[in-house]
Formats: sequence, structure tokens, C-alpha cells
Amino acid sequence: VGPGRGGGGAAGPGRAGADTVSTPAQGGGSAVIDMENMDDTSGSSFEDMGEMHQRMKEEEEEEAEGEAGAGEEEDGEFLGMKGLRGQLGRQVADQMWQVGKRQASKAFSLYANIDILRPYFDVEPVQVRARLLESMIPVKMINFPQKIAGELYGPLMLVFTLVAILLHGMKTSDTIIREGTLMGTAIGTCFGYWLGVSSFMYFLAYLCNAQITMVQMLSLLGYGLFGHCITLFVTYNIHFHSLFYIFWLVVGGLSTLRMVAVLVSRTVGHTQRLILCGTIAALHMLFLLYLHFAYHKVVEGILDTLEGPNMPPFQRVARDVPVVSSAVLNTTAKAIALTL
Repeated sequence: VGPGRGGGGAAGPGRAGADTVSTPAQGGGSAVIDMENMDDTSGSSFEDMGEMHQRMKEEEEEEAEGEAGAGEEEDGEFLGMKGLRGQLGRQVADQMWQVGKRQASKAFSLYANIDILRPYFDVEPVQVRARLLESMIPVKMINFPQKIAGELYGPLMLVFTLVAILLHGMKTSDTIIREGTLMGTAIGTCFGYWLGVSSFMYFLAYLCNAQITMVQMLSLLGYGLFGHCITLFVTYNIHFHSLFYIFWLVVGGLSTLRMVAVLVSRTVGHTQRLILCGTIAALHMLFLLYLHFAYHKVVEGILDTLEGPNMPPFQRVARDVPVVSSAVLNTTAKAIALTL
């Protein structure tokens, strides 16, 4: 070893012996590593890269979170508008439902309330009996309008009575209804005439400027069916056409004249009276004829069904006259000739 490089030699000026490390070199040389000039950060470069990567990742996450937050805000605004519209739609639908429900309940209570119909059916049986008799008595009073009962109890009962009488006539005459039933036909015929003719006559009375209401027309025509009930009840049980025509002219004519007299007293003008009264008289009398001939067999047909279809026709049969009776007749004739 050369001088001054011994194992215990002194180090250079101002430096401690630990600052330099001498290592043996191959081939007889030596190498000195200066620890002072080494980069202190060279050992932590991987840590710095990890920190940078972590920081970049956090920044990306923050950006993603920011974008997600903005998207959520936009979605929230959209959903908020949509929810507001849906809420408004529900409110409008609920309001319309409530309004319709109130109107329906009001209409139902209006038509289902019995107090509205009570004045038309609040009548005593004595009054109904008196009005039935008055419907057969025509009153000649033209200067003042005749009074018409504004109730429907009597007319409705008369229509149901006519239904029962017509059903009885249809059963006794073996009427066959191909479509429907006897009861339905009878109800449809009677109620159809009462309601239909009343409506038509009310319309005609309105055109002719007659002072009458719809309820009064229903009452007048309903009580006018009293004559029809009497006529059909008698002629359905006593099968004679001559009897029917008598009842048709007398009983049906009286009830028709009663209605005509009432309408004449409530109509102004000869032409209007002629149109109105002629129409109601023709319809009322023809309806009675229809009820008799449409749902009732003629007398010959009923007699055939009672006596049998194989009965021989009526023929004259020659009989032997006794001799005693001939001698008596000859003697009587001779005596009368001698006295003359």
C-alpha cells in the first residue's frame, strides 16, 4: 500500500472519515463513492410515481363525480317537471271526477226523490170516483176553460185496468204472439197509446195555442179510457157485435165528447178547435175498435171452437105432419069461410 493510504490514515481536510467509502478495485485500482453528491430523491422515485398516479386517479374520480352530479341535477330537473305535470294531471282528473259525481248525484236525487211525484198521486179515492163519473158526462161550457185534474193516480190505474182487460180478452180468444208475450203486448199497447197520443196531442195543442199542460193532457186522456174499459169488459164476456157497437157509440162516444168539450173550452179559433177535437175524437174511437177486433175473435169463430169444428151446417129437414092436425086445419078453414 502506498504512503498515506493506510487503514488508519487521516481523511481530507474538513471531512469526516465516514463521508467517503473506499472499495478495492479489481486489477489493483480503487473506487471512491461520494455519498454527498448522490441524489437523495433517487430512492423515492417509485413512491412519487405512485403518489402522482393516486392524485390523477382522485382527480378523475372527482371529475366523474362532478359530471354525475350535473347529470343527476339535470335528471332531477326533468323528473321534477314530469312529476309536476303528472301532479297537475291528477288534480285536474280528480276535480273533473268530483264535478261529475256531484252532477250525477244531483240528477239521481232529483229524479229519485219521491216528493217530486207526490203531488201527482196525492188524491183521495172519493175524488177518483167523482172524476170517473165526470169523465162520462160532457159539459157544454165554451166561454171559460173547464177544470182538468192535475193528478196521475186515476189515469195510471185505468191504464193498468185496461191492460188486465185486454190480457183477459187475448187469453179467451186464443191470441198467439209470435214475438214477445201477451203481457208485454198488452202493456206496450195500452201505455204506448196513453203516452204516445198524449204527447202528440200536447204538441198539436201547442200548435193550436190551446191552454193545456202535459200533465193535464195525460190526466184527460187517462180518464177518457174509462169508457174503453167498460166497453171491452162487457163485450169480451158477452160476444155480440151489435152490443159492442152500441157500447162503442154510447159509452165510448160519451168519454170522447167529454174530452172534446174540455179541449174546445181551452182553444181559441174555430179552425184550431176543429183540428184538435177532430184528431182526438178519431184517435180515441178508432183505438177502441182496434182493441176489439185485433185481440178478439168474432162470434162465429168462438162458437165454432165451443161447439166443435165438425158441426154440420144448418139445413131444413122435412117432417111428416100428422093426419089429425090436417083434418083440424081443414075444418077450421071451412068454418071461417062459411062465416065470411
